[in-house]
Amino acid sequence: MKLYIADAFTDHVFGGNPAGVVIMDEGRPYPPEETMVKAAAELRYSETAFIKKLDDSSFELHYFTPAGEVDLCGHATIASFSVLMEAGLVSDNFHYTAKTQAGELSIELQNGFIMMEMAPPRHIADIQEQTELERLYSIMGISYEPLAAENLCGKEETLLPAIISTGLPDIILPVKSRSHLSHIAPDFPALSRLSEEYQVTGVHAFTLEQESSDVTAHCRNFAPLYDIDEEAATGTASGALTWYLACRGLIADAAESVFIQGEAMDRPSRILTQLQKTGDSARIQVGGTAAILAAGEIFL
Repeated sequence: MKLYIADAFTDHVFGGNPAGVVIMDEGRPYPPEETMVKAAAELRYSETAFIKKLDDSSFELHYFTPAGEVDLCGHATIASFSVLMEAGLVSDNFHYTAKTQAGELSIELQNGFIMMEMAPPRHIADIQEQTELERLYSIMGISYEPLAAENLCGKEETLLPAIISTGLPDIILPVKSRSHLSHIAPDFPALSRLSEEYQVTGVHAFTLEQESSDVTAHCRNFAPLYDIDEEAATGTASGALTWYLACRGLIADAAESVFIQGEAMDRPSRILTQLQKTGDSARIQVGGTAAILAAGEIFL
């Protein structure tokens, strides 16, 4: 089977978020789940995608961390379709379907740019009890401070952590500034226990403090429950953050947002999201490009 290594949400190698991508030989079944977990652990990337072609316009994708399978992975999807283009299995400027454990997702290829539709956004819960807020921020290595931001209507919105999913549930965690963001130093065992307790993948921290008008927020993502202490680009959490901002009127109902992630890891990523919000429902797409670092064979 073909194995690729691709850096997602960047246009050059050694940037963005690396993923392993395995393309199954035609007609061959997936290896046992245990084998795919071991392969992901051997490759040591946060996620490795295993792809099977179903027909000319649809593919089945399974995503594995070194600890087990996850329903969806944004950066590995971006990496996968970049690899499929390189392998000649998809064509630029066409639509495709990705069948995942989170459902069937629409993928649009636009002049080398890959946009993936996220699962419908779900607001699961707010975290608002003072003791829980203090515990959460303490686990992240910073102190809790009440935060607010002015929305597009000029009204001040209180910013509390919230659990949101666009395929995977994450705690969306607002912090005051880029300095506060850079000082996050989680207690990873405690964060794993908290993630289990809240039934989330991890914590996606963000600040609206920005150095230029074309950047919406700077972010960091932590998922130690899945053996991912920190991730350089997280597509699903970027979709969740888009919904968080939209529900508070901090971005327009038809908006394009840019999130910068991975700076603390010296792997800066640029993640684009597009939102079409109608009432309480929305279509959210997350996109970017990828750079292929290596290609070869994997024997499973």
